[in-house]
Amino acid sequence: MAQVTVTIAGHTYRIACAEGEQAHLEQLAAAYDSKIEEMRAAFGEIGDLRLHVMAAITQADELYETKKRLAALEAEMARLKSFGSSGDERTLMIEARLAEGVIKAAERIEKLARSLNATGQG
Repeated sequence: MAQVTVTIAGHTYRIACAEGEQAHLEQLAAAYDSKIEEMRAAFGEIGDLRLHVMAAITQADELYETKKRLAALEAEMARLKSFGSSGDERTLMIEARLAEGVIKAAERIEKLARSLNATGQG
């Protein structure tokens, strides 16, 4: 198991992670540290624990909003896919009607051709 050392709010932590996940974990820790610094700049020195809780809640809220947007986009994509497939059904119906019309026209042409041939021979 790999390990990575990260610094959050001035404190160093050694964390175990899956092999190959070190860079990702470092990025997450840096983002969290940045959020804590953002909170510190906005609210001053209100205590490390309070800053950590506020930063965690802020990131949790961002994750929640992202999940909501993702769910809405997935629903929209599903709606568009169903619209597209209903469009395919309409296309098939139109093609079937068109084919039916072509067949009827061909039958009329054949009937007319037989009629003209019979008239010409008679």
